[in-house]
Amino acid sequence: MGKSCSKPLFPHPLSLQIKYSRSSFTTATTAGAAPVSFITLCARGHLKEALTSHFPLLLSKPPLLSHLLKACVDRRSLSLAQQLHSIIITNGWWNTKFVTNHLINAYAKIGHFRTALKVFDNMPERNVMSYNILIGGYIQNGELDAAIKVFKEMDQRNSATWNAVITGMINSEHNEEGLNLFLKMHSDGFSPDAYTVGSVLRGCAGLKDLITGKQVHGYVIRSGLEFDLVVGNSTAHMYMRCGSLSEGERVIQSIPVHNIVACNTLISGRVQNGCAAGALDHYYLIKVAGLKPDAITFVSLISSCSDLSTLGQGQQIHAEVVKAGTMSFAAVISSLISMYSKCGCLDDAVKAFEERGGGDSDHVLWTSMIAAYGFHGKGDEAIELFNKMELEGLKANKVTFLSLLYSCSHCGLKDKGLELFDLMMAESYKFEPEVKHYTCVVDLLGRAGCLEEAERFIRSMPVKPDAVTWKTLLSACKIHKNEEMAKRMAEEVLIIDPHDSASYVLLSNIQAAAKRWGDVSEVRRRMRERTVKKEPAISWFELKNQVHVFITGDESHSQSEEIDLYLKQVTGELRLHGYVPDVGASLHDMDLEEKEYNLVHHSEKMAVAFALMNTPDSVPIRIMKNLRVCQDCHVFMKHISVVRKREIILRDSSRFHHFRNGHCSCGDYW
Repeated sequence: MGKSCSKPLFPHPLSLQIKYSRSSFTTATTAGAAPVSFITLCARGHLKEALTSHFPLLLSKPPLLSHLLKACVDRRSLSLAQQLHSIIITNGWWNTKFVTNHLINAYAKIGHFRTALKVFDNMPERNVMSYNILIGGYIQNGELDAAIKVFKEMDQRNSATWNAVITGMINSEHNEEGLNLFLKMHSDGFSPDAYTVGSVLRGCAGLKDLITGKQVHGYVIRSGLEFDLVVGNSTAHMYMRCGSLSEGERVIQSIPVHNIVACNTLISGRVQNGCAAGALDHYYLIKVAGLKPDAITFVSLISSCSDLSTLGQGQQIHAEVVKAGTMSFAAVISSLISMYSKCGCLDDAVKAFEERGGGDSDHVLWTSMIAAYGFHGKGDEAIELFNKMELEGLKANKVTFLSLLYSCSHCGLKDKGLELFDLMMAESYKFEPEVKHYTCVVDLLGRAGCLEEAERFIRSMPVKPDAVTWKTLLSACKIHKNEEMAKRMAEEVLIIDPHDSASYVLLSNIQAAAKRWGDVSEVRRRMRERTVKKEPAISWFELKNQVHVFITGDESHSQSEEIDLYLKQVTGELRLHGYVPDVGASLHDMDLEEKEYNLVHHSEKMAVAFALMNTPDSVPIRIMKNLRVCQDCHVFMKHISVVRKREIILRDSSRFHHFRNGHCSCGDYW
């Protein structure tokens, strides 16, 4: 930090001067001195008065029309733009490039790009700015390919031309192409402005290309722009997206002015790097400093609550969202839907969705709600919402289909899931499935017991399966006790990722259930040789805004002795109601008493015991776990929901389980 990178970004040294580009058509200098009264009327939006009271002046100085055309853009007044268009034609100012360029710009920015295109096509003469405006219009209209085509056909370009196309590429997530064009820009001798450098840094962030990002940062330092707010925030964002949180925080600290944009960069960076608690901590500092959070702030904060599954804090943030007047933003609503869903409050997620008028016309909201239904095992509701979405004329995207396939796989809707998979590739959508979509189909087939079909499906995929794809079928082998296939699937996973602890554990569980202790020992030996450690099972429960964490076999909690006694007592009660500990999947060859002791001290059982000891009888219990709930704990939760007459909501790594009156929402299908 503070030194330029030793490795140059380009093969030859460049004297790079980065500066803010001024508008290529400056109204005041080109139009000549305009009366203060005319400029004031235009600035205040009194456009008709400005036109009528100063019409003789406009006749003598046509470039002054640029003030009115600019005001049309600010007020989005199509009618006045059309009136000015008529005046330009009537008075023969069509050949004045400065005036016509402003007219094209006005139509493009008001949202009538086709009209702007007609004006451009009819221009007798054009200059670089004419083409730059056209490129900007295409990009604003989402037609990047057309903008690039115009760019390639231009005989002359200036820095603004390059900046517009590079920024357009990166904003459209064509990051690699944008960085390549940035290189070409330098080789042709053009200098970027600060906003383009910010875009290039965002491109590095999108690619998670830390090496190139550091090189661009070196240019920023040599150009004296490290204290610029736009460049500084983009630099920090790049480091954080590339996993260098501490470096990004140092960049933020070096920016002289800490506004809400800088705070948002820091908060979102912490969330992206798994530091959700740190994001919430910084928010409280923002409040103390008197800064006003915006929609972007709240999206990151709500995501923090989702990651931590802290319902109490999430509800507090929701209240502040309402108070700040940011409930109209789709991204905020989508985050609330996800947060309530991940905290086990599906009804609140539905309420947040319906308060937006059934999701409005934003397909992201509909997709979020479909995902929430799927996560809670409500496959039929997810499909019904998708059907309603189609009736509303909203186009689903790939994420929507991924959520639908997930919903079907967790509800046993095999045939409907396969139908949806075919639909996404059909004429109406023409989506190319990604690995995640194929993995969902494998899950559909595997959970339904079609193991051989699932394996054939994987081996015939047009894209290369990843470790998760093979692991999905390995999990299905455990459910259906297919030891032979499990060995093959585990080997496929370990070829891709030799240190994947979950695959070793799954294989061990299958072999332990078959009482093949020699094979279990062999798996454990391989884990030791490769220094693979089993991920510890962790469950957590929020009580009065404090998160209590429980680790299987750990006795460090302040109430561990009371929890141990409570579990012994309640297990005895459950036995009277038919509960029998499932010791079949124990990884160790030990006596029955030892196995039962280990089962009692699973993390989710300790968490639910703590919750029962410390909460009123009528309050639902929400437990979160980092791994998939085991068969024994699943049965335990069903029984305790009857004996203690409590609703228990358990989120594991796969889905939500709602235990009520001895039944689980998953229908024992998970």
